[in-house]
Amino acid sequence: MPVKCIIVDDEPLAIEIIESYVTRIDQLELAGTFRNAISAFAFLQQHTVDLIFLDIQMPKLNGIEFLKTLKNPPRVIFTTAYRDYAIEGFELEVVDYLLKPIPFDRFLKAVAKFMHQPAASTAPAPKADTTTDDYVYFKVDKKMIKTRMADVLFIESIKDYVKVKTGEREIITQQKISYLEESLPRHQFLRIHRSFIINIDKIDAYSATDIEIGKHTIPIGRNYKNDVMKALTKKVF
Repeated sequence: MPVKCIIVDDEPLAIEIIESYVTRIDQLELAGTFRNAISAFAFLQQHTVDLIFLDIQMPKLNGIEFLKTLKNPPRVIFTTAYRDYAIEGFELEVVDYLLKPIPFDRFLKAVAKFMHQPAASTAPAPKADTTTDDYVYFKVDKKMIKTRMADVLFIESIKDYVKVKTGEREIITQQKISYLEESLPRHQFLRIHRSFIINIDKIDAYSATDIEIGKHTIPIGRNYKNDVMKALTKKVF
């Protein structure tokens, strides 16, 4: 079955570009384009779609506010010129967050991500920003801190915050560790404790009870032990 999608963007040129991308992908069927969220909202009261390509900065009602008004929203791929809303998109569990100007290959990756994700109720959250899939932005106060995935040693949960530890600094941001667990690349990051996610590539040594990364010793949670051992023993010779 084709994937029915709509485009919501206040810029005619942006609509034109995304529409041209949609027509190049056989699985997508464009059901409509809208210059504002109010018109899109009215359309969705009468029609069902699978996917929305949604701009954020729009007059009357922005994309994030619009998405929050929908009781059972379709899946969403944000298409925006602004990085500032990456964390909010992340929390709303959108499929992906594309920064304009959007190259076709990046657009295609986002669509492929949608195709391979399960239903919306169980779909993993996107990375905060995945323009090259090797870094994310973490919101700290009013700044978005760019962090290369390869530099992350581990992530520690501290109540409603997480501490992202790299070799050079610590980043503390308001976020649930469960959201990060779902969004981080599974081949690279592993949840080993209710409070810790580690970068597998940074492991120096491990035992049945803990993992060593540099000068840090991180405990393996009892409920995570079997999965951790199964993941790590794949690399044992």
